[in-house]
Amino acid sequence: MSSEPFREADTSTPAAPGLSVLVEPHGEAVVLNVAGEIDLATAPQLGESINAAMEQRPETLVVDLSQVDFLASAGMAVLIGCHQQAKGTIRFRIVATGSATFRPMELTGMTDEISIFPTRDEALTAD
Repeated sequence: MSSEPFREADTSTPAAPGLSVLVEPHGEAVVLNVAGEIDLATAPQLGESINAAMEQRPETLVVDLSQVDFLASAGMAVLIGCHQQAKGTIRFRIVATGSATFRPMELTGMTDEISIFPTRDEALTAD
């Protein structure tokens, strides 16, 4: 774990239209607040944001998708890849509810592989 404080990403101008990612430090955790649509055009931005947060080496990384309106397979692939990359070093958690985010992950079996929570507080406090 790095002794450097977590840095917030510059999210004032989204790299891809339709998606914003705000970084919020929470003690030894980092929360990425994602809003908009995650599709083939915006999934790379999501991946870059998650990877930048993982470089900070937080104990827990929470990707909060509660403000996401659409989650395509490209976005799910990014989440799976980042989860695999974090294994053993960072607790990788996702906040997802409703038909836009939780349902596609449930249908593809992601809910069996990745820790998914209904609220940010639950994701931050779970062991």
